[in-house]
Amino acid sequence: MKKIAMAASCGILAGILATTQVAGPLLAQESEDASVYEQLDLFGIVFERIRNQYVEDVEEGELIEAAINGMLTSLDPHSSYLPPRDFEEMQTDTRGEFGGLGIEVTQEEGYVKVITPMDGTPAFEAGVEAGDFITAVDGENILGFTLEEAVELMRGPVGSDIVVTIVREGLEEPIDITITRDTIKLTAARVRKEGDTVVIRASTFNDQTLPNVRDGFDEVVEEMGGLENVNGIVLDLRNNPGGLLTSGVDLADAFLEQGEIVSTRSRESEGGERFNAKAGDIVEGLPMVVLINGGSASASEIVAGALQDHRRAVVVGTKSFGKGSVQTIMPVRGDGAIRLTTARYYTPSGRSIQALGISPDIVVVQPPRNPNAEEEEADTPNRRTEAGLRGSLSNDSLSEDQQEQIRLEQEAAEAVARLREEDYQMAYAIDILKGLTAIER
Repeated sequence: MKKIAMAASCGILAGILATTQVAGPLLAQESEDASVYEQLDLFGIVFERIRNQYVEDVEEGELIEAAINGMLTSLDPHSSYLPPRDFEEMQTDTRGEFGGLGIEVTQEEGYVKVITPMDGTPAFEAGVEAGDFITAVDGENILGFTLEEAVELMRGPVGSDIVVTIVREGLEEPIDITITRDTIKLTAARVRKEGDTVVIRASTFNDQTLPNVRDGFDEVVEEMGGLENVNGIVLDLRNNPGGLLTSGVDLADAFLEQGEIVSTRSRESEGGERFNAKAGDIVEGLPMVVLINGGSASASEIVAGALQDHRRAVVVGTKSFGKGSVQTIMPVRGDGAIRLTTARYYTPSGRSIQALGISPDIVVVQPPRNPNAEEEEADTPNRRTEAGLRGSLSNDSLSEDQQEQIRLEQEAAEAVARLREEDYQMAYAIDILKGLTAIER
């Protein structure tokens, strides 16, 4: 009888424990839900107070949008609310044409920070540089503005002027730069030759990036007489702020035969993606150098990281921006959208570059351009040589073809010297390719 009573009591105890184990989380969940509803009630109370008692009439829709945007921007610098007009403009941006100054910006320390001026845009031509802080627009201090408010202030009719006040590292005083607004038509990528090297300059990542690269590459290689006359490729990703993730994956894939390009991982373990290369290297294994700097961000870092991890290219320059997060654009009611950070991305070796950036294999800092260099060069008289002296002897030990070959080599060397003055990092990259080619031979 005691055994039966004991068994019964154990059964009751087990039942109590099971009930406690189930009820505990349920009660905690109910408590959390109650807290959330209380907070939502608080939001409603504050909203009503503002609407009814603020010193001026307020537009209710704008209040709601500001509240939504505040909620998103409190998460990280890349999450935000896109009102209908901004959402429409963003869709246009990814197609490669939009209006504005031509700068990619973020927010840091309360000010607008330039990630990069885009090639050939009004901001680029006016002298805005990656890393500049914009502290005022047309004399109005923008400290405390949201990023969207600051960007809105910089918008204006095409052809109108804007004065931005810049704080730049290395300068003791802020400088004012006048920029004329224009319609920005971006060519996502351009291809040119520098001596025996093909230079691919990708300035952004959109639907046109890979087509621009393929078409330009084919044209330049044909002009050079075929791939056998090319010593290597320089992929210039400096000041490229990124863009479409898929566009970056496609460009990396163009130079890889196989292997992972990038993976993304969301909060849920099963929510990540992997992107792998397909067979086919458009440059057929030629040596590569990738140029990056502090203005290289997002998709640029995906490409540089993939080529670096697969030892497909030597990465040269300075540390990249360090944006290792993925944003998803989610349309919402009312024709707007939210930009929400949903994942981090990882290079093939499994490293996250969030806030760390891609470290180059060879650090090469671009020296500041000397504004007096052209004047100094103009003041320097042409150096005299033996060949320029009247009545000098000719060199009869070489044939005319050999002399012509020497002359062409001298011209090429002088062109490289000029390039070193104009773009030291590019000249360094080309020198690396020459060294690699010499070793292979």
